[in-house]
Amino acid sequence: MAGMLYLVPTPIGNLGDISIRCRETLEQADFIAAEDTRVSLKLLNHLGIKKSLVSYYEHNKAFKGDKIVERILAGETCALVSDAGSPAISDPGEDLVKQCAAAGITVCAIPGPCAAITALSISGQATGRFCFEGFLSTAKKSRREHLESLKKEQRTMIFYEAPHKLLSTLEDLTEAFGPDRPISLCRELTKLHEEVVRTTLGQAVEKYAENPPKGEFVLVVAGAPAEEKETASEADAAARVAQLMAEGLSRKDAVKQTAKELDLPKNVVYDAALKDAE
Repeated sequence: MAGMLYLVPTPIGNLGDISIRCRETLEQADFIAAEDTRVSLKLLNHLGIKKSLVSYYEHNKAFKGDKIVERILAGETCALVSDAGSPAISDPGEDLVKQCAAAGITVCAIPGPCAAITALSISGQATGRFCFEGFLSTAKKSRREHLESLKKEQRTMIFYEAPHKLLSTLEDLTEAFGPDRPISLCRELTKLHEEVVRTTLGQAVEKYAENPPKGEFVLVVAGAPAEEKETASEADAAARVAQLMAEGLSRKDAVKQTAKELDLPKNVVYDAALKDAE
């Protein structure tokens, strides 16, 4: 009988955030696949857990993924962990989940820490609709195309960034979205020096040009304002009704179609058509 793959989220800073269920899953798994075994070993030592660790990261995922799938199909249970947060989110674990799904292996995700959601919840930005954009590409062309595709994005956008790349990323975001776009910079989440800076892109560039950033950042950027729709005038409505009637429609049907096309109340369109006919 095939085993299972468990996605086990790990603390993004505060070790106290590991849940009882996550701990039990790590204890019960046959082996643990880790992005960096050294980082995961520190967590396991903290929890008092001794377990077989295998490395699974960006540059060995093709080879190691096949090996892990073979072990699971042979009946073993694997717990997948990343260095911090939820596996498979901006993480090579995404590919292992795809491999397991293709092989018919059951994948179980355990809820837990996620830097993107943690940052969004304290950002002060709109949380009703949002999109996760992860790390921007270091390749200038891909980076530019990515940001170009987001210029009209109205949902709140979430990015990850390392401190040494923060300033250049803020400059690129400013160029794409303008200096007045609101941004919340969430730094060192759940750690001792957790900080949230709520400002604009232009002001953020100035701040971090003078003060070199430290710590990992989650950038929560406000979406573009909704585009205002042009409201059709009564003259437009009357002209369209007249055109449709000339094409053979009755006044009633012409009013109904015009109201739908121009997104106007039927009574407004009807009154405009009568005035035009007088």
